[in-house]
Amino acid sequence: MTIEYLREFLGWCTLVNFSVMLIWFTAFIFAHDWIYKLHKRWFNLAEEKFDAIHYSGMAIYKMSIYLFNFIPFLVLWFMG
Repeated sequence: MTIEYLREFLGWCTLVNFSVMLIWFTAFIFAHDWIYKLHKRWFNLAEEKFDAIHYSGMAIYKMSIYLFNFIPFLVLWFMG
């Protein structure tokens, strides 16, 4: 595995993961009530707690993308 291949792979991983996060955020904003009602059938959650869980999950996911995909991509890009 070459450095160029790894850099390209990390770049694509970053784009795919940010796209997934954008879809999650868009669905959460535009279908919030439907998603909440769906989850309320399975779990006894208040709406504030539901929102906090989703926003926390998005924050953790975004930080993971930065830590495991974007930062290594930038390091390899500056090295090459």
